[in-house]
Amino acid sequence: MRLLPLWPVVAVLLSCAGNSHLPSTPPPFDEARAVHALQRLAFGPSAKDLSEVRRLGVEGWVESQLAPSESKPPSELEAKLQAYPTLTMSMADLAREYPLKKQREQALLDGRELLRPALIVYDLSAAKVLRAVESPRQLEEVLVDFWFNHFNVSAEKGAVRWMVTSYERDAIRPHVFGRFRDLLGATARHPAMLFYLDNWRSTRDGMPRLLRRDAPPADVDEDMMESEDAEPRPGLNENYARELLELHTLGVDGGYTQQDVREVARCFTGWSIRRPRREPEFVFRRRAHDSDEKLVLGQRIASGGNVEDGERVLDLLARHPATARHIATKLVQRFVTDTPPPALVERVAKAFLDSDGDLRTVYRALFQSPEFWASEARAAKVKTPFEFVVSALRATDAEVTVRPRLVQSLARMGEPLYRAPAPTGFPEVSAPWVNSGALVARLNFSLELVSGRLPGTRVKLDSPAASTAEAHVDALGRVLLGAPPSEETRTTILAALSKRAEAASAEGEPQPVDVPLIAGLLLGSPEFQKQ
Repeated sequence: MRLLPLWPVVAVLLSCAGNSHLPSTPPPFDEARAVHALQRLAFGPSAKDLSEVRRLGVEGWVESQLAPSESKPPSELEAKLQAYPTLTMSMADLAREYPLKKQREQALLDGRELLRPALIVYDLSAAKVLRAVESPRQLEEVLVDFWFNHFNVSAEKGAVRWMVTSYERDAIRPHVFGRFRDLLGATARHPAMLFYLDNWRSTRDGMPRLLRRDAPPADVDEDMMESEDAEPRPGLNENYARELLELHTLGVDGGYTQQDVREVARCFTGWSIRRPRREPEFVFRRRAHDSDEKLVLGQRIASGGNVEDGERVLDLLARHPATARHIATKLVQRFVTDTPPPALVERVAKAFLDSDGDLRTVYRALFQSPEFWASEARAAKVKTPFEFVVSALRATDAEVTVRPRLVQSLARMGEPLYRAPAPTGFPEVSAPWVNSGALVARLNFSLELVSGRLPGTRVKLDSPAASTAEAHVDALGRVLLGAPPSEETRTTILAALSKRAEAASAEGEPQPVDVPLIAGLLLGSPEFQKQ
């Protein structure tokens, strides 16, 4: 069983010992600065990562996170991930091996047992938790979470459940340290996005409807024919075009009009999916494309184009100043404060434009800014449920084998992984996460975790070297919060301990200090909800 990290206590004791063998001028190490870096660029401090920050220095650790090595995950983490076979499967394999109920029942009649598609999202959720807890490439995991949320798709929508694994693995993760244009293009062409925002069925106005008695053109497959029979007649669909402008690039105040939305939608007609429920892959359907001239944000796109019309729109949007401001605003909101300082947004946006959307350059501009390190930015943001759960597991150095209860805990707190219903994704700001129901759920999770009642997790809470309840609270506070608890939190915990002791005394059963209760209340405290 692992021991709870006690390095802060050890550090204090060493500093008081006056040992002549210690260096006379130890290298400066700003612990609060290190904790802040781990709160924002990682999923909270762990003993191991804090040790790494101490070894490299804060700036050195940040740079190592911006340019991570290409090495594989640690063997222990890799072994855990191999327990989830869907992570490496293609969309076609997933559709075949994890079909709907009707197909599974038919397979049983044929002597084959197939698995439920719900397992795909479960595997993906479990892997997300494991990587966030154990991966040394913490910033990469934070950025995958950020960009997936920015380009959100929901596994709740039809065939997306078979596509979402590939979407994160193939469209999001490879580009989080690359160029924004590449990331934008990868999401635009991925079947998950095309299906989620309905672009796969968007066609030029006036396109004749195919009838089943007609021989289908070469670029039309059976799924397309079935959809046209079963659903209202397709036509120009503006869903993807609207979210592309409003959410993915320019922002709601980005200066576009409804006519721009329509023109962008025309450019993306024909961007579709071949066999979306069987072997999903991007396909351009020339027959469905509107090849007439378009006018997007004042730029003419000549007639006669095809798939390049959409690519030209993506080029235009990726280099637009409004996109730079929108992306800068969202990054500042995620990493610094819910209310982005305009001057910082402008500097980050300039880095975006000057570097042609090189995201590593943009991150450096943000992480090297005075605003990022300012005292008022520290503990200024409320953790999302995912950030809260992962940071609790890391702070307690928990051994984690993900079980359904852990994933369900996130849903109860309001963040069902990969199932954010709206294109906006989960909120990046604090207000939606701060309500009594959610906070009670967080406290219950904390108490379950430290008392050993959360299946698949094991926390060893050794009693700190302290003799009084007050000393226990202070020592554990430094370990779990990275700083002493506030007076209000301290008083609340001591009151709870006193009540517990009184109840035990009334029954004639004096007990030692309840360390799990202290730890659970510290994880449920207001300080731990912030980062």
